[in-house]
Amino acid sequence: MTTSATPAGERTTTQARTPTSTATATESAATTALSTPGQTTSPAASTQTASSDGQGRQATVTRVVDGDTVEVEFADGTTDTIRLLGVDTPETTLSRTDPPEFESIPDTAAGRDHLYNWGQQASQFASDQLAGQQVRVVMDPESDERGSYGRLLAYIVSEEGTNFNLELLREGYARMYDSDFARRDEFASAEAQAQSSNAGLWDFDGAMATATPTPRSEDESRSDGGVVTPTPSGPASDPYDCSDFDTHAQVEAVFDPDNDVSGLDSDGDGEACESL
Repeated sequence: MTTSATPAGERTTTQARTPTSTATATESAATTALSTPGQTTSPAASTQTASSDGQGRQATVTRVVDGDTVEVEFADGTTDTIRLLGVDTPETTLSRTDPPEFESIPDTAAGRDHLYNWGQQASQFASDQLAGQQVRVVMDPESDERGSYGRLLAYIVSEEGTNFNLELLREGYARMYDSDFARRDEFASAEAQAQSSNAGLWDFDGAMATATPTPRSEDESRSDGGVVTPTPSGPASDPYDCSDFDTHAQVEAVFDPDNDVSGLDSDGDGEACESL
């Protein structure tokens, strides 16, 4: 496997990606070896020492931003934004998809459509699995504490012990994020297995002209705080009209002011679908 490009905005230390056999340690054993984040309300705040059992801090997922970013609230009421460590899901805005970051996905219109589709699916998968759930936020001793956007870099582990970061790789919703962290070999192995079995985004049909985004729930008003975008009403070159949205939060989830392909900002003032 070749080294993947690192998404802009996250501070990482790049090194060669060499898949090895999947680690034999169980999810719980691997998790207990890690540190946990402190109670923070600001990205600049430093984390505290991990709890003695090494299990991470309990939190509730209050919002799923996209496939690899969530917001949580800890038991003491403090909040933080978590960038899932070691993984990168495709962007949910068509203009921001970057095929060269995903090995074997061509840098073509079809490749970008394909990744846009899977970015939407990864976000839906994260919402289905995490929104409103009690989880453990677990740090890694070899990783940076935060990325350059101030987001906490961590694993999200379910109450049953499933590492959601690793699950994204196994199911083909993400590529391995090329940075320093203790479980690189295990994550690389999971990515290689997903690629060899054409799981998820790795199942690319080069003959496809476009990829139609998977329909998502029409219920935008979620009690857990997540935002679910509507199914695009048009082609990838012009996917949305303001009438497709019920709330401004939906618009903000897909609007890219630098590449407003759908013309949602009709007056060019940086605000899309102002009538909502």
